[in-house]
Amino acid sequence: MILANLLPNINEIFQYRGIFAQHTLLEFNKTALMAFVSTAICVALFWAGSRRRALVPTGIQNITEYGYEMVEENISLAAIGEDGRSWTPFFATLFFWIFFINIFEVVPGVDFPATSRLAIPLMLALVSWATFIITGFVKQGPRYFWHNISPPGVPGPLKVLVIPIEFFSKYLVRPFSLAVRLFANMTAGHVLLAIFAIMTDQLLIARNSGWYQVIFAPLPFAGLVAFTAFEILVAVLQAYIFTILTAVYVGESLHPEH
Repeated sequence: MILANLLPNINEIFQYRGIFAQHTLLEFNKTALMAFVSTAICVALFWAGSRRRALVPTGIQNITEYGYEMVEENISLAAIGEDGRSWTPFFATLFFWIFFINIFEVVPGVDFPATSRLAIPLMLALVSWATFIITGFVKQGPRYFWHNISPPGVPGPLKVLVIPIEFFSKYLVRPFSLAVRLFANMTAGHVLLAIFAIMTDQLLIARNSGWYQVIFAPLPFAGLVAFTAFEILVAVLQAYIFTILTAVYVGESLHPEH
């Protein structure tokens, strides 16, 4: 089988196989490994880029400074304003960690985004949720909870409907939507790549209908190449969307008038 060793295995979405044993849930598996590797990449990248701060940055320092400034300009300042500069380290960590763990989807031999396991997006969503909730209470005190679910200017009778809706949307739906959005997009991409790779492999080996079916192999292969390029964009976009939404929620906690 020509592509057998490079196929993104669809079963990995549903099976929690361990790396060192055949046990399941508590075993150290590929998802856990990629989480550790993504963390190591982030630490190594920014450590290498900041340990020698040249006046004119080059090489790895130039890359890390550009990435950090990109997050600051397009996420921190865009969502929060000048107060967002102090939040840039957190948002940069969140963005690049999600990006690196997403991009494994197109790395040959791995072909699997850990964010297609719901536990990872859910953990990230809970971190985001806890961050903006705690920030709100620190900056606004106990009144934060009431101001968050009772918008000013709403007539008294309508508050009977508005308050439950606001509570449900801001305290329950937000973390759920953050997790499901990231999980669903990365899972869909993983499945698409797996389908096109399997189609290409089956046509190349001409297992079923004969050698002439090999001539159709370029079609799914072209789809595989196109969707691989598209999934690189999706990996960046999903990291950006998750981080910018977190920044927006933090901005609401910092600036209640918004």
